[in-house]
Amino acid sequence: MDATEMTLMDDPDRLRVALTPLRRRLLGRLREPASAVRLAAEFDLPRQRVNYHLRVLEQAGLIELVEERPRRGFTERVMRATAGAFLVDPGLLDPDAGTGDGFDRIADRHAAEHLVEVAAGTVRDVTRMAAAADRQGVRLLTFTLEAEVRFADPGDVHRFTDALAEAVARVSAGFDTQGGRPYRLLAAGHPAPRPHTQDQGEEDER
Repeated sequence: MDATEMTLMDDPDRLRVALTPLRRRLLGRLREPASAVRLAAEFDLPRQRVNYHLRVLEQAGLIELVEERPRRGFTERVMRATAGAFLVDPGLLDPDAGTGDGFDRIADRHAAEHLVEVAAGTVRDVTRMAAAADRQGVRLLTFTLEAEVRFADPGDVHRFTDALAEAVARVSAGFDTQGGRPYRLLAAGHPAPRPHTQDQGEEDER
């Protein structure tokens, strides 16, 4: 069985297992199967040390056995990561992050905190559903729209948001079907990051 594309890291103990520098390197390398012998040679480390960390990662369910093969008096175990990417649940860093639903709560839609909360919930929900769909051999149907707009002044942001909200409500009403599969639509905007320069860094510190 192939590894899943994404796995949500929502267990603090499991996350602690993966966070050491060497184990992060091993997880990244094990997107492609490899044995402790091969990894030890690639990382220039003793095989016993690599084996120890592989056992810890395997016990945490972060890597899995692909095959076993005899090799000069011992059995070589070929391992691989159980997912192509491991995403950290934002709720692990903020215990209150997962207690509510950003889509249902009334909040300031122009607040950065609200955007981060809703985006974190989207990461959490989509990652879990994508992993479940992957295990079932089906594709999770999602869509992403991206655009960039340049505003002349801050007031344009509010007027744009109101106009976009009206357009989304109108289009959603035209497609909303009783008994259909509900979808959540997240439209968000934030300033595009500026290229970081030394002068910019000094300016940001003032």
